[in-house]
Amino acid sequence: MSDIYQHFRKEEQPFIDQALEWKRIVQEQYRMKLTDFLDPREQVIAASVIGQADSVGLALFGGYDGAERKRALLYPDYANPEETDFGLQAFEVHYPEKFVSIDHRSLLGSLMGIGLKRQKFGDLVFAESAVQLIVTAETADFVAGQLTQAGKAKVNLEKISLSDLQIPARDVEIRDDTVSSLRLDAVCASMSRQSRQKALTLVKNGLVKVNWKVVEDPSYQLAEGDMLSIRGFGRSSLTKIEGKTKKDKWRVTFEKQK
Repeated sequence: MSDIYQHFRKEEQPFIDQALEWKRIVQEQYRMKLTDFLDPREQVIAASVIGQADSVGLALFGGYDGAERKRALLYPDYANPEETDFGLQAFEVHYPEKFVSIDHRSLLGSLMGIGLKRQKFGDLVFAESAVQLIVTAETADFVAGQLTQAGKAKVNLEKISLSDLQIPARDVEIRDDTVSSLRLDAVCASMSRQSRQKALTLVKNGLVKVNWKVVEDPSYQLAEGDMLSIRGFGRSSLTKIEGKTKKDKWRVTFEKQK
């Protein structure tokens, strides 16, 4: 068992233990196990730890193709999961848009403000003509009753089907590069296309987040699936780490949200 942990960060051990417990439940009780929403890094860990063993399958779904946050469904090998098994409910947010506006930050803050844990809701969708969100089905009624304001806007929620989600076209830049190491400062330098010294300053000044948490240690080791937010340079995900080159550099792929 300890061999599993050596491939991950120490702070990820509790999540690994949780994923292994989910797997045990499916193996011993022969039933599906549905998780809350997982961020991209947690999805990578779950896929690695649970894998596609002979007795347990793993499926991920967040309401639409390309969703960032997804629920994981573990199931016995004889089962055939369907979309309804993921327990998702979508809402459209109605508000007086002629007078006020809603942005991602205000909606996220309002959802957290009603006492909803981040794991209970998925992506917030901002299309040209609609603001929508996805939550776990078990919290849907609570959210509909409690979320009455987002920022300065009075809001009310209308349940919609997942097929009615208005997903804007993804505007991303996918870039392959090589980095001298997987240290945070080295990867930040590549992502922001700055010198290593300037990236180091950003990290030490608390302007860099890894998986939504500020990390001020330049030597912090990044891993596949990590999401980075660099103040002034937007968000990028480290989607692939493909080994080393002959010059001992890491081949990596970034996906930056424009």
